[in-house]
Amino acid sequence: MVEDTELIQTRELAITHRYLHLPIQESVPERKLEMRVGGHVEVIAAVRLADGKPDWWAFKDVSAWKGKTLTLTLEIGLLSTIVQSDLLPDEASLYQEPLRPLLHFSSRRGWLNDPNGLVFYRGEYHLFYQHNPYGWGWGNMHWGHATSLDLVHWQEHGDILAPDTLGAMFSGSAVVDWKNTSGFGENGQPPLVLIYTAAGNPTTQCLAYSTDGRMFTKYSGNPVIPQITDGNRDPKVFWHEPSQKWVQVLYVGLPSNQHTVHFFTSLNLKDWTKVSLVNGSVGGDNFLYECPDFFPLPLDGDTNHPKWILTAANSRYSVGTFDGITFTPEHSNLPDVHGAGFYAAQTYSDMPDGKRIQIGWIQAPSPGMPFNQLQSLPSELTLKTTTQGPRLMRTPVKALQSLREGSDQAANIPSFRAEAIELQAELFQGDTDQVECNLRGVSVVFDAQQQELTVNGHSAPAPFVQGTQRLTIYLDRTVIEVYASDGLTYLTLPVIPSADAQSVSVQAIGGKAQLSALKLYKLKSLWQNK
Repeated sequence: MVEDTELIQTRELAITHRYLHLPIQESVPERKLEMRVGGHVEVIAAVRLADGKPDWWAFKDVSAWKGKTLTLTLEIGLLSTIVQSDLLPDEASLYQEPLRPLLHFSSRRGWLNDPNGLVFYRGEYHLFYQHNPYGWGWGNMHWGHATSLDLVHWQEHGDILAPDTLGAMFSGSAVVDWKNTSGFGENGQPPLVLIYTAAGNPTTQCLAYSTDGRMFTKYSGNPVIPQITDGNRDPKVFWHEPSQKWVQVLYVGLPSNQHTVHFFTSLNLKDWTKVSLVNGSVGGDNFLYECPDFFPLPLDGDTNHPKWILTAANSRYSVGTFDGITFTPEHSNLPDVHGAGFYAAQTYSDMPDGKRIQIGWIQAPSPGMPFNQLQSLPSELTLKTTTQGPRLMRTPVKALQSLREGSDQAANIPSFRAEAIELQAELFQGDTDQVECNLRGVSVVFDAQQQELTVNGHSAPAPFVQGTQRLTIYLDRTVIEVYASDGLTYLTLPVIPSADAQSVSVQAIGGKAQLSALKLYKLKSLWQNK
C-alpha cells in the first residue's frame, strides 16, 4: 500500500527477504526516512534516494523483521524504488572495488568514522564503528559491527545500533560485565554492554547489551546519564578492580569553548555519580577534545605500579596516576601521531593477554567508491622512559604478517610490483646520511643528520634508539602508515598512488651508503577469502 500527500509518502511492505536495497544518488537532497515495525520506530535516517540512475546501492538487513510489516515514511521521494532481495547489492564486486583498502578495515557500503566499543568477547575481537549506511558522507550515525579472530581479517555483521527517538548513535565504548552487575546477563553468560551517546535534544548517555555478541537490546531505562551540556559525548567505561566500581570518562564541552573530561563511577552500569573532573587545558592549550580513552600501562614493564594514560581524539595525551576517583596528570599535552588523517583512536578492553591494542579512524577517502574512509592498522601500545620523560610506543600487531604473499623480496627490488606493500629498513647511526624509499610514488625519507622522518612533505622527529633506526612502512591503496624509532614515531597520511605505479626503490645516500637490513613484502588482501 502506498499513500501520498504533498509532502509525505508512506509505504507498507511485507518483509519476505533479507535485505532492503536503497538506490542512492549523492546529488539529490536528503529526505527524512522512518522505518516502523509494529508501530515502533526502528530507524530514523536522512537519505538521498535516487530520482534517476543511482550512484550506488545502500542496504538494510531486515531479516529480523521477516514475516512482519514494515512501514516506510519519507519526506518527498520515491519509496517505490526501495526493493527487497536475499542478495547484497553488487555482491559480485564486493571487497574487489578498485580503491578498496587491502590491509585496512572499511565498511561494505557507506561512510565510516570513529572506532567504538573495542572489546574482546567470547573469543572474538569486536570492532564497532560510526557508520552512515545510507550515504557517502558523515550522517545518520549508526554503530556498524565487525569481528575478527586475529585483528587483521574481519567479518561484518551489519549495524547493531540505529538512530531512534533519543537521537543519532554517537561514539562510546564496550565492556564485558563479568560479575553481571547490570543484571543483563542470562544463564551464567556475562553480558557485553555498550555505552554510547544518543545525540538528540537533549544529548544523553545510554546502554545496550547482548549475551551472544550479535543481537543487541537497548536498555529500557535509557538514558543512564542526562545531559550535562549539549557537548557531552563519547563515554569510555572500564572496571576498576581496586575500588570494585565501574568508571566512566566522558567528554564535556563547557561554555567559552572549554574542554573537560568528567569522571563518573557506578556499581551497576546504570546509576552513575560524578566524582571528579579534568580540565583539558592542563599543561597547555585546551588539548583534550572529544573521544577520550583512559587506560593503565606499565612504565618500562613495571606491572606493579602502572601509569594511567588519558588520550584525546587528536591523539594528544597525558600520563599520570589514578586512585579510582581522581586522575592526577604528571606529564600533559604530549604529542603522539604525526602526519594527517588519524583521529578518535580507542583501545581494546578485556584483552586475554593484557596487551593494549589501539585502532584509530583514518580520514582517507575512496573517491567514486560506494564506501568511504577506513580504520587504521591495529597497534600494540607500550609506555617507556625516554630522555624527555615517559612516552607511548606503538608497534604493528604481529598478525599482520599473515598478509605477506611469499617471502622477502628485497633482493628483487628492480622487478618488484605490488599494490599493498610492507617495507622494513634498519640502519646504524653513522652508516649513512639519508635513506630514501619510494613506494609507488610515495616518498619516505629518513634524514640521519636531522633525525627526522618525512613522508610526502609531512615531517616528524625520529631519533635513533641506542644508535639504531628501524623503519616499518605499510602502504595500502589509500593510506600509508610508518613506524620509526622503535614505535616512538608513528606517521599516517592519506594518499592514493596511481594504479599503474607499483614499483619500489630504496637508496642510502652519504656516509658509508648502506643499510644494515632491508626487507620487502608484497601483501595480499585481508578480504581475499571472502
